[in-house]
Amino acid sequence: MPDLLATLRAMIPSGVAIAAPDGSGLWPGEEIGAAVPKRLAEFAAGREAARAAMRALGAEPRAVPRGPDRAPVWPAGLTGSITHCEGACLAAMGKAEDWAGLGLDAEPLRPLEMALWQSLLAEGETVADAEAALALFVAKEAAYKAQYTLSHQLFDFQTLRVIWSGDHFVAAFTRDIPPFPSGAALSGQLVRSQDHLAAFVAIAAPQRRIP
Repeated sequence: MPDLLATLRAMIPSGVAIAAPDGSGLWPGEEIGAAVPKRLAEFAAGREAARAAMRALGAEPRAVPRGPDRAPVWPAGLTGSITHCEGACLAAMGKAEDWAGLGLDAEPLRPLEMALWQSLLAEGETVADAEAALALFVAKEAAYKAQYTLSHQLFDFQTLRVIWSGDHFVAAFTRDIPPFPSGAALSGQLVRSQDHLAAFVAIAAPQRRIP
């Protein structure tokens, strides 16, 4: 995972911090309830990474409870995203005055099962091979996570259409998901490491200051 973390840090915009778990465990207020050991370990690692990202951002680390929709409840003034998969757990964090939403997703660099390809495709989308399907998956997951802070809506993969320009992409809404109208687009970037494929999407706050 160190190579993935370094690669992401090299491309994220200013005002965003990305960190890995620091081994601090769960804090009061971060209870998950009954869970199998694997799920509990993933949950704890994600919270550790989120608090480490707060420190890297220069913010005081605070607990990250789970909301009724099971999404992280970010401390006031902050917004973020957590991803965990086999071999990787990372969190991105930014100030809400700069970023309206952040989305980070990572998956092991292995072919995505062909049985899943069709469920990913919006009208007009195609994938040439299993790695292209995996890239589409992480791009849509990252875009979904970034927009969820604003919409709080669940939707399927067909609700976003991805248009690629090298490793950069835009994910456009194929229908209205308030506050996003149909056609609104979120910009992101794909990142490859030795073992993982990741995507990052950032939605700037309307009043974001230009460095």
